Amino acid sequence: MSNSHVIVGNDAFATMPVVRKIGLADIEEALRKGFADFWAMPSHAVFLSILYPIVGLLLVVMTSGQNLLPLLYPILSGFALVGPFAALGLYEVSRRRELGLDTTWQRAFDVLRSPSIPAIATLGVILTVIFVLWIATAEGLYSVLFHPSGPQSYLSFLSEVFTTSHGWTLLVVGNLLGLVYTIAVFSMSVVSFPLLLDRDVGAAIAIKTSFRAVIANPLPTALWAVIVGTLLLLGMLALVVGLAVVIPVLGHATWHLYRRIVEPAPHASLTPAR
Repeated sequence: MSNSHVIVGNDAFATMPVVRKIGLADIEEALRKGFADFWAMPSHAVFLSILYPIVGLLLVVMTSGQNLLPLLYPILSGFALVGPFAALGLYEVSRRRELGLDTTWQRAFDVLRSPSIPAIATLGVILTVIFVLWIATAEGLYSVLFHPSGPQSYLSFLSEVFTTSHGWTLLVVGNLLGLVYTIAVFSMSVVSFPLLLDRDVGAAIAIKTSFRAVIANPLPTALWAVIVGTLLLLGMLALVVGLAVVIPVLGHATWHLYRRIVEPAPHASLTPAR
């Protein structure tokens, strides 16, 4: 498969995706349909029984060293950067339910049969690189403000962060930098992955369409970003188990939000079944 297909896809030359303006009612509808998909399909069981034990184990391993302890928060918050890629299976299941097809959780892996999979993989690599850059940025900021040797324990680290001037500097500057990364990733991915599942337009067109969606709908997409961030935070505060509900609902809702923002391809209201 040529590099040009990865960039522009087979469908990109036929028509450029048309972006609609949306409002609060569209976001409410996307969330309602997202919850309906979650309620109708056992995708939460997959996330609860497979994904989170693996993620938890990786976190323990990655933060077991004293020098990696300060990166726990950046790693947790940084999952939002790769979340759009990780939710591919949820988009696919919602797509199939929309078409009236079989929606067992195994069907989430039908993503691998998509003609856009090279472009999807390319976008996934881009998000992963951004995630690594974010972790490197967080580590660099900590190294500048704190002792190179790192904290001796969780309690000493938390005490230093919340009771010292350089700790507050870390919180303020770190979160501002994280916001910059989040805005960039959100703008390039809010509809790009669902679009690639729906139409073989290539990575470049998908990213461009996602930016166009944000530019055309600055307030609704900003509200959507706040909703996503708030629900993810609440899920994490609920001993992470809450994420077993939050992530599937948001994943399904993202597909329906894409349907509200991007008009269907001409003469094809729904993608043919794979």
